[in-house]
Amino acid sequence: MNDHLILRVVGKFLIPYVMLFGLYVQFHGDFGPGGGFQAGVIFASGFVIYTLLFGLRSTQQIVSEGFLRVISASGVLIYAGVGVASMLMGGEFLNYNVLAANPIAGQHIGIMVIEFGVGLTVASTMTLLLMMFAERGLPS
Repeated sequence: MNDHLILRVVGKFLIPYVMLFGLYVQFHGDFGPGGGFQAGVIFASGFVIYTLLFGLRSTQQIVSEGFLRVISASGVLIYAGVGVASMLMGGEFLNYNVLAANPIAGQHIGIMVIEFGVGLTVASTMTLLLMMFAERGLPS
């Protein structure tokens, strides 16, 4: 693995931009194409590139499987929490109109929070899948 110096240098340069683009897609998703799922996959692809270039053990030092499990569950809880919050405020499950005084503002808040939860869940689940498959075959 030491003979891939150019790939490692280019990867270290590109990975932050891949993750930054994932954040852009996440927070621009309500104004254009994108959203939580797409952003989560793009963000996780940064970990895929890192794992391919530097090995599984190096990736596990950056982000542990336990942390990814907590993030994955947190994303689902955020999603469900918005639905429960809208019910507690007098609306139906995931009826964002009641989340703010203005229905348009409520829609914006609800969609942003839901998409954030989806993005967290997808990114952490895809990275967990990578780690589980990598334990069976990628070099460490």
